Amino acid sequence: MIENPVIKAKPFLKWVGGKGQLVPRFTSIYPAELLRGQIRYYFEPFLGGGAVFFDVASNFEIKAAMLYDINDELILTYRVVQRNAGKLMEILSGYRTAYLNLSPDRRREYFYQVRSDFNLDRINTDYKRYSESWIRRAAQVIFLNKTCYNGLFRVNSKGSFNSPAGDYKNPQIFSEDNLLNAAKLLSCAEIVKADFKDFNPAIVEGSFIYFDPPYRPISRTAYFTSYVKDEFTDKDQYILAGLYRKLDKRGAKLMLSNSDPRNIDPEDNYFDLLYKGYYIRRLPARRLVNSAVTKRGVVNELVITNYKVA
Repeated sequence: MIENPVIKAKPFLKWVGGKGQLVPRFTSIYPAELLRGQIRYYFEPFLGGGAVFFDVASNFEIKAAMLYDINDELILTYRVVQRNAGKLMEILSGYRTAYLNLSPDRRREYFYQVRSDFNLDRINTDYKRYSESWIRRAAQVIFLNKTCYNGLFRVNSKGSFNSPAGDYKNPQIFSEDNLLNAAKLLSCAEIVKADFKDFNPAIVEGSFIYFDPPYRPISRTAYFTSYVKDEFTDKDQYILAGLYRKLDKRGAKLMLSNSDPRNIDPEDNYFDLLYKGYYIRRLPARRLVNSAVTKRGVVNELVITNYKVA
């Protein structure tokens, strides 16, 4: 349990759709019960970069958290940070020193060698049983994430990481203080590799649940759901809406984010209809993922709650 929190941490991974830029505005949208200290349990079925979890755990008292994601590598890395942050930082320090001492061309070679080793080791990794070998793999995840192009964690149809090398002069691969604080905040969490369809918390009343699913694409060419090799379809969005309604009836405080189809078609009411009866807000956010920098403009994102905000 985290009481009277003074520990502050931010995401240690870049993640497509991460909520770092929106978190400051989320505070005014969180349920009033959280601000009053009446929320004891926090759940997140689509963990990703964890910006909302770290914000909640850094600023409010929670007894426990349950963090889900379908991505094997992500869950492995979170569990290593939770259990072996010190040894993880030793390995990361080695990657950081080796990488930063190289010329730009040699850095690219180094990146692709680490990426190749990472992909080759995947078939030998037991994602169900924690082991010492996980620590090196978590270090590779963080290193590749912070040195690949635009911080994209992307896999191909076979599940291999395929993001190209980035071009950074002095990337901050990790922060010792932030990783240690993240480990402390994660001490109250159960971290589970699971599909959102398996999310069925035993304790719901007195809980705050935040959903941040893979976004419905805002254009025909904007589909990026390749955190895992399977796509998140409209059928999945429909199933998620059903889960949302089920948990609402059980008394949980719910908050969900998604892309706003009206960014492309002002008449597209897909989510307005799917979540009819709930409170829907549109928040401007800068779109950070696009091969053309000029197309990373401001778009609206949806925030859907089952409680009214003043």
